[in-house]
Amino acid sequence: MTGWLLIIFLLILGGVLSTLGDFLGTKIGKARLSIFKLRPRRTAVLITILTGSFISSISLMLMLLVDRQLRDGLFRLNDIQTELKESRSALLPLQKQRSILEERIEKREKELINLEKNFFALRKGEVVITSGESLGTFTIQLNEKSDIDEEIENIFTRANFNAFMRVKPGEKPDRRLILVRLDHVQRMKSIISDNRKWVINIRSAGNVLLGENYVYAFPEVLLNQNIVTKGEIIASNSLERNDYKPHTLNKKVKLLLASTLAEVKRRGSLVSEIQVDTKSINSLRNKLKRFDTSKTSLEVISNKNSDTAENVSVSLRISKIPSKN
Repeated sequence: MTGWLLIIFLLILGGVLSTLGDFLGTKIGKARLSIFKLRPRRTAVLITILTGSFISSISLMLMLLVDRQLRDGLFRLNDIQTELKESRSALLPLQKQRSILEERIEKREKELINLEKNFFALRKGEVVITSGESLGTFTIQLNEKSDIDEEIENIFTRANFNAFMRVKPGEKPDRRLILVRLDHVQRMKSIISDNRKWVINIRSAGNVLLGENYVYAFPEVLLNQNIVTKGEIIASNSLERNDYKPHTLNKKVKLLLASTLAEVKRRGSLVSEIQVDTKSINSLRNKLKRFDTSKTSLEVISNKNSDTAENVSVSLRISKIPSKN
């Protein structure tokens, strides 16, 4: 609305000033006035020119006074162009960051879709191999006559057989399911190429559904070492007389075996469970019935020497804790 009012005002003002200029020019022409020693006719022309210039000046001044954008366009054009270039330069990194963020969001959305897929598959009981689950544990020690490529291929073949039996039960294992990154294989070669004894644990890189065609895996390479020795007390806990009750005793035994498993894993063992001699459990209960002491020690004893990839077999033993006099 302001623009239309300005246009109407300029038209009216231009008409008034032009009429006034023409009137002055006519009067000066008839009066035969002279300015700057000009002839009367030239003087009338000069007055008309000055009037037109005055009209233009008044019009421009009014437009600049009313329209802020016009003022900026006339007097700050270079500054605006410079600011625009700087803004565009500053916008480029932001656009790159936005692209990176969009890629991350897209990646997270895909991961979320996979998680939802695995979750529903897990609820339906279709996940046959979970992420990080072992597909086979193998001990290897190379020498000068060993063919490292052949040894590694044998390991992958056996791990592939284990995976195939679980992913495609009932089918003939006539093709390779497990896929391992080449850089992981090269790293494994460089580690086991010496004469020491190594343990290679092939693990699944993700959840695998029943019937899938590929199992992505990675090798975990550990130096083979002794975890427990025969007769070693791996873990122990004290028992009070109130703990002799069957229900309480079972809880104590389970807790102690869990501590034993955590301890052997901390030392580097790959076992997922502890093998317990059931005879030692029955013997433990019979001994507790005959004990008259109020405090005893429940101990987990190793039955054999066990290395990194070997099963850990234990027995339970109870002994009296001497009372302090």
